[in-house]
Amino acid sequence: MRHFRSTSIFKLLFLLSAYLLFVFSSVSVTAGVHRLWSHRAYKAKLPLRIFLLFFYTMAYQGSVLHWVRDHRVHHKHCDTDADPHNSKKGFFFAQIGWMLAKKHPDVIAKGNTIDVSDILSDPLLRLQNKYYFHVVFIICYMVPTYIPTLWGEEAWTAFFVAGVLRHLVSVHTISLINSAAHIYGTKPYDKSICPAENMTVSLLASGEGFHNYHHTFPWDYKAAELGGYSLNFATFFIDVMAKIGWAYGLKTVSEDLIEKRVKKTGDGSHPVWGWNDKDMPEDDRKSAIIS
Repeated sequence: MRHFRSTSIFKLLFLLSAYLLFVFSSVSVTAGVHRLWSHRAYKAKLPLRIFLLFFYTMAYQGSVLHWVRDHRVHHKHCDTDADPHNSKKGFFFAQIGWMLAKKHPDVIAKGNTIDVSDILSDPLLRLQNKYYFHVVFIICYMVPTYIPTLWGEEAWTAFFVAGVLRHLVSVHTISLINSAAHIYGTKPYDKSICPAENMTVSLLASGEGFHNYHHTFPWDYKAAELGGYSLNFATFFIDVMAKIGWAYGLKTVSEDLIEKRVKKTGDGSHPVWGWNDKDMPEDDRKSAIIS
């Protein structure tokens, strides 16, 4: 019985460590290479930058330089031939196909016009870009494999669960931002663009499913107007880092600007909190039954 309990504790510890590596590598994409380095939505001190860079490398999604360049092209030429993961080519292409296909000439041409001088001026990011393929397999697969062996887990089990499975789940949950959040959902901020509000994606991808808002206001560190921490773990992470002084200069959007944009370009789906909300449609107000 004692041996069984001991084994169960170690198995639980193994699963917990694999889950934490999944969380850290995923949030390093959403809060790190996305909100910090691609959009400059906040600033980070050296300890946080090192943390995010290490776990972003574990996420195995390319060097920061290449990710940022492609993402900035995506925002400037969203869902066109110049968009690396153009959702108009279908769900599969936006989810994973674009990683397997040759880049459209427009993606390359527009990518060459993108300013990435801020990335190139950062010694840490230059170092990561230079040695990326020398270290990525070690950090993505070997480190997660080695850690559980410290308490007796089998190496192959650790490799496939904490290494391969964690990596695949992380890649596909993050990729839902490019696919599902560009195809399914409402558009309360700008009905003229493909990105949409998708709560399922927000839940699975650390808060990145408020995508119509994000493409309308890409400099907001929250990447969302609404939704608590339960639907936006990346915002929770950044706020915690700000509390301990590792994150600062957090940028956001005024309620007045949001209201103006909703009324000007939204599809009418902007949520209301209840009666007398300023966004409540007049027709809803008139048709309400008050007894």
